[in-house]
Amino acid sequence: MQARGILLNYEGTIDTNGQHWGAILWHKFQKHIAGLDKSVFNRAYAYSENVLASEAIIQPSHVFLDVLVHKITQQFHYLTNQGYQLDYTAISTIAQECNNLAVRTLRKTQNILESLSSTFPMVLVANFYGNLNAVLAEFGIRKYFSDVVESSMSNMHFNTEIYEKGVSRLGYAAEECVAVGDSYNRDILPSKAVGCQTIWLNVMGWEEWGIDELDITDAEIADFSQLPGLLEPH
Repeated sequence: MQARGILLNYEGTIDTNGQHWGAILWHKFQKHIAGLDKSVFNRAYAYSENVLASEAIIQPSHVFLDVLVHKITQQFHYLTNQGYQLDYTAISTIAQECNNLAVRTLRKTQNILESLSSTFPMVLVANFYGNLNAVLAEFGIRKYFSDVVESSMSNMHFNTEIYEKGVSRLGYAAEECVAVGDSYNRDILPSKAVGCQTIWLNVMGWEEWGIDELDITDAEIADFSQLPGLLEPH
């Protein structure tokens, strides 16, 4: 696949190698909360995303562990209101386990980013919480991206704007750009709608829709390490 530039999704793509954080947290919560119903957890996850997107809880200086603590705390609040009896001391344990997962994954991802950035200009795109630059600096990967496009819109929503901005920052026509993401309906569909070529990192998604009906991705990979082998300079 020929490309002039790359639009790379952050959360769930390069920090977990395609595992959506909703799926990861669901498995973590099952260890700590007996009898948790998945549909209730789904609503708790959506609730936390909407709260963090609409309220000034996450500060620009917050690192990823801070994000996890706030996210899980909001989920615990929702579940408590649904009648679950929770041990709030588990929040720090779950958050630390998830942060450790991101650290381990990004150690492997860093070599791939270094290789790609030596050949292609890359723009990072993300629906995040206003502190993405602090997180990238914490993990030592900001240097691989020529620019960062961050939206505070809840990452539960379809958002073409960040991909339109990403294409503009790369300075190429959309069809000359390749967008890479783990979520079919939050990364692949909006970037394809903008006109980009797309590569879907299909590992462990979360509440996806339309996958069987819409066969629009240009390529599919099962591990982030497969990405360099698919791309060649235009």
